[in-house]
Amino acid sequence: MNVEIDRSARVQLSGPAASVIVANPAIADVTVVDANTLFILGKGYGVTEVVAVDGVGRTLFQREIVVTGGSTGTVRVWRGAQATEMACGSSCAPSVRRTQGAGAATP
Repeated sequence: MNVEIDRSARVQLSGPAASVIVANPAIADVTVVDANTLFILGKGYGVTEVVAVDGVGRTLFQREIVVTGGSTGTVRVWRGAQATEMACGSSCAPSVRRTQGAGAATP
């Protein structure tokens, strides 16, 4: 399942979830709206897995989540080893996301 960074995807479960696990919370997060509805949020570039299980441990949802850069609206500006992600509309401004520099993942 692909989710763009700073975007969400709705997942409708076949039954009520008792637990939801995100393998790498730096890449994706999950908001539980109700027992049958999840929203997966793209937080950082990369691949992780989300699993939802019911009260007796049966798997309701298990998917690889690939968080990618959006097709428009962002630019990465490099100053030496420091990168700043910019959110762009009619003009660009630094987003709340700061990258780590040369070791950071790229979209």
